[in-house]
Amino acid sequence: MSTADALPQTAVDILAIAAHRDDVEQTCGGTLLVQQSRGWRTGILDLTQGESGTRGTAEDRAREAAEAERILHVAHREALDLPDGNVENTRENRLKIAAILRRLRPRVVILPYWQGRHPDHYTTANLGYEACFAAGLAKLDLAPEHGAPHRPYKILYASLYADVRPTFVVDITPHVETRLAALLAYRSQYGNQSTGSSLFVPEDDIRERTFATARHYGLLAGVRYAEPFVQREVSLVEDLMMVPVQTI
Repeated sequence: MSTADALPQTAVDILAIAAHRDDVEQTCGGTLLVQQSRGWRTGILDLTQGESGTRGTAEDRAREAAEAERILHVAHREALDLPDGNVENTRENRLKIAAILRRLRPRVVILPYWQGRHPDHYTTANLGYEACFAAGLAKLDLAPEHGAPHRPYKILYASLYADVRPTFVVDITPHVETRLAALLAYRSQYGNQSTGSSLFVPEDDIRERTFATARHYGLLAGVRYAEPFVQREVSLVEDLMMVPVQTI
């Protein structure tokens, strides 16, 4: 029996936390597919429901997120009710996320990069980090039914749209078509329409742009397609003979 099989069915190994439904599909959907294919249980926590989006409704986004969940083979997905377009790093919001972390008990949490155009994204980075810390406090003001204190071992930041050199990339080559299908599940966002045309990538260009970006990050590490990540801490290497990615 694998480690993943031994976990409670309410738990996940890797949890991606994002401000909006479709953020995960854009930045680390391929990575979730890779991890799922290796036997790990993956999950997604969307902080908002999409009621303020330029396109579509919260109900549209919920249906599309469910379809994307199916395509990505994630074990668990849920959405909080934080205001779309006004995610704030408050104690109340930290407690909401901490309660979910205690229930799902992920070892790895993926957050948005801490800088960006949309305030919801960079606020989610700080909010998520502080919630991860709070979830491990023994005397946190949460009812026992939320579970025992739990703090993820590793926090990573999905940096696809950040102007920053990644710490590492994940080879998503075998899953790149499925990753695209998960993104295109959001028809209200990426189907051809006049509303928000200056903000959204035209449907005919989505494939080219998403594949070009993944190809760029793949080239950095000698693979075809990849997704980039940043970690704040220094990595540890035990065997120099096993360090991947050729220098010259």
